Amino acid sequence: MFYIKQELPVNGQIRAKEVQLIGDQGEKYGVVSLREALEKAEEKNLDLVLVAPNANPGVCKIMNYGKYKFEQAKREKEAKKKQKVLEVKELRVTPNIEEHDFGFKSKNARKFLEDGNKVKITVRFRGREVNNSKAGELVLNKFIEALEDVAVVEKAPKLEGRNMFTILAKKNA
Repeated sequence: MFYIKQELPVNGQIRAKEVQLIGDQGEKYGVVSLREALEKAEEKNLDLVLVAPNANPGVCKIMNYGKYKFEQAKREKEAKKKQKVLEVKELRVTPNIEEHDFGFKSKNARKFLEDGNKVKITVRFRGREVNNSKAGELVLNKFIEALEDVAVVEKAPKLEGRNMFTILAKKNA
């Protein structure tokens, strides 16, 4: 279920003495008393909705409020559909990765990048491997080099605790 960000005051909820009235077909009635505006809305079996409460006097429109809310929710849903959710895919490797594993991981990274996702490549150091962090940096640089035709480095290789990582994003063509 989708909801309008703010509920507009309708019919009896409106507290102004005078309002600027707009009809259901867009015709302008000018400044009228609230009672008169409510009567006009009642004649047409529609709602009186305060669309601009900050104006002086407030602007009210005669409309079918239920239909208006439904259309707003529909528009919101459409806007949400068009949004691209960006994911960060993570690949974990060790500093002494074999050539075949490297090829497999870089092929997956390439596929993720072409799908429009970001790729986080993490080198995990186990035991005393952390003392030789240069090996991890070499592995990350090798990935960057292998993917440079489709990726751009968003975050350079960085050591955090026992992990070293880099983030790659799709290159804008």
